[in-house]
Formats: sequence, structure tokens, C-alpha cells
Amino acid sequence: MWTLARYSPAALFSLKAASATSSGGKTLLTPTPFSIKMALLDAALRTQGLGAGRRMWPAIRDLRIQIALPDKIVVINTFTKIVRPKKNGPSDDRGSGLVTPLGSTIAYREYIQYSGPVSLAFQAPDAKGVQLAIEQILAQINYLGKRGGFIQLQGAPQQMDDDTFAGAQEWVTLTADQTAFAAQGTLQMLDDCGPAMTFDQANIYSGKRITLGKERVLRHIVLPYEAHQSSRRYTLYQRIEQQL
Repeated sequence: MWTLARYSPAALFSLKAASATSSGGKTLLTPTPFSIKMALLDAALRTQGLGAGRRMWPAIRDLRIQIALPDKIVVINTFTKIVRPKKNGPSDDRGSGLVTPLGSTIAYREYIQYSGPVSLAFQAPDAKGVQLAIEQILAQINYLGKRGGFIQLQGAPQQMDDDTFAGAQEWVTLTADQTAFAAQGTLQMLDDCGPAMTFDQANIYSGKRITLGKERVLRHIVLPYEAHQSSRRYTLYQRIEQQL
């Protein structure tokens, strides 16, 4: 059985690839499995406490996840001013006598506007009780990707069987290698939690290191979307209607 949750975007979405730098980098078109699982863990910790989050972590880490994005996705291109540490250390750039460690610069950013709701489907590997626990915290997820990409649950999560996804072109599996995809689709490199990732490594306050390629793995996923229109300010992606 799968637990289906449908979210309505309340703000623009943005999430850079794991290899992107702080001053640039294109946004991904979809939330990654890693970001979704971290949102679930955050919701569990906030609502049920540290002990419950630690117990639920192995099941959250190993969740199977599918996603259905809306028909149209608009990527908005922009430049923005950011603040970051100065390369040569603190200095007085303006002659005011105030020595500061931070300086301002210009960075390239991309933001996504979805044309409709984003649907997520979750399946726990084994225990039915874990599936019910996941269902209880789905309402506590309020953003995905970059902080400020707010979402809102549209209704109570539903239980679905495997037949629901049979032949449904809009659903894309994010946590497994693809065996079939649209040749003209858009390739995305999405990060996921590896099977060796522990709770202490997921805990940002523990100081435990996460290694890309080991505890944090990359999956090459082709989304059934292609660029339909573009200009200097935006790119419109539209779902590809595949022939079955």
C-alpha cells in the first residue's frame, strides 16, 4: 500500500543540485528524495520528539517515494544580492571605521512556479505501523527545498494500492533506477539517503560527516517534461504525453 498526499504550493519553489555553488546553480524541477525525507524527519522531531524521530529514521530513510508534478512548470531566472564571508578576512570597505566579516555580491537564482498541486506517494518497506506513523506527520510538512518554498496539504492522506499507478504517466519514481523514460525528457540529478546513513549523520547538530556517494547518493532521473517556451527571464516546461 501507498500513502498519497497532495500539496498545494503556497510560494515559489527552489532547490539547487548537490553539486551547485553558493553563487550560482540552476534549480531542480522537483524536490529530491533527500529533501523530502529530511522534511519528514523534521516534522517527526518537532511533533513527536527526539526519541520518536530516532526510532522512525530507518523507515524514513528507506521509504519508496513517487511524485506527480503538474502539467506545466515555469522556471523564473533572476539575479539577487547575497551576503557571504569575505575571502581575505574582515575589512573596512567603506571607510566608516566598521570592520565587517561579510560582503555583498550578486548571485544567479532560479525559482519555480508550479501550475497545480504536487502529489507525493510513500511506501514503507515493511511495517504497517510505520506507514501509519508517516501518514500522521505529513500534515506537519510546511515547505520543501529552500526555506520559504511553502506548501500546504490539501486534504487527508489516502491509502492507495499499486494498481493506482499502473499506466499513470504523471507518476515518477524518485528512489529507484529507471527502466523506461521519455527520450526527450529532462534529466535531473537527485540526491537520496543511502542505506548506510545513520540518524546521527542526519542530525545537523551531531557533527557527523555525510559523504556524497556513500551516505548520500545521487540518482539520475529523467522527468517527462521538455522545454516548450523560453526567454531571457523564464523557461516553460510542459509534460510530454507518452504513447503507451
